[in-house]
Amino acid sequence: MVKIAIIQDSPILLNRDKTIQKAVHLIEQAAHANASLIVFPEAFISGYPAWIWRLRPGGDWSLSEKLHARLLHSAIDIKAGDLEPICKAAKNNKVTIVCGLNELDSKLSKSTIYNTAVTIGPNGKILNRHRKLMPTNPERMVWGFGDGSGLNVVETPAGRIGTLLCWENYMPLARYTLYSQGVELYVAPTYDSGDGWIGSMQHIAREGRCWVICAGVALTNNDIPDDFPEKSSLYPANEEWINPGDSVVVAPGGDITAGPLRKEKGILFAEIDIDRALISKRDLDITGHYSRPDIFTLKVNKKPQSPIKFK
Repeated sequence: MVKIAIIQDSPILLNRDKTIQKAVHLIEQAAHANASLIVFPEAFISGYPAWIWRLRPGGDWSLSEKLHARLLHSAIDIKAGDLEPICKAAKNNKVTIVCGLNELDSKLSKSTIYNTAVTIGPNGKILNRHRKLMPTNPERMVWGFGDGSGLNVVETPAGRIGTLLCWENYMPLARYTLYSQGVELYVAPTYDSGDGWIGSMQHIAREGRCWVICAGVALTNNDIPDDFPEKSSLYPANEEWINPGDSVVVAPGGDITAGPLRKEKGILFAEIDIDRALISKRDLDITGHYSRPDIFTLKVNKKPQSPIKFK
């Protein structure tokens, strides 16, 4: 049995250092409860830019720039070592961590932000970095497009982990890419919520015959800093919950085993039997005996993409 912990808590919005400090504290708390896998929500460091769904598309230019600048300055530069406290916490507590974050591209433009999920092993090393392939609707004004280099399933002491972010989970070919690599723990950090979304998580567990670990964003009015531009108009004081979380754990086959944790902050724990992901494929293995490669094939380009090549 493997004990997992989903962190359904808010970041210190738009404050990288304080959010990392909070994340380390939450890691220690979950590890103290004997969790071996700890999962954070989408863009936990330093917050999902929820305001994009409330601004007028193409308008509010000045406000959008102010907010984007704050998001940019609170993003993670992995090469600069910004993630080291999280990696150190993974090593010190001997846990595997999946963490969503706003990642700053420090290689080329040095100004593009990606919606990224990193998987960190219990040795403190980054095992995988996945950048969201297709930001949804107004998210495209915030994040760049990822590539296939992070579409990996990695071996960890907790099991074989693969990650897709939010509405990437609606992309059947992306899901199939993870299924084909023997994913056992399918991790889905997300901003989405509600019964329809939870139903999609159950479908993925039935389709892929894997454990689905969905980490939802919990955000309340109190989490919006007082100096947030135009806070009162974007987030009226009488609106307590901005996003309800709805973290959930679904077993292979579709049964919910923990959660959903709705309109509540905390850590959702679950004990899971990894072998169920293997055994449940006896009757349906869509990338194995239930596939038809003579009719259907999928080609995946995992090469990192770049707009420039230096010789």
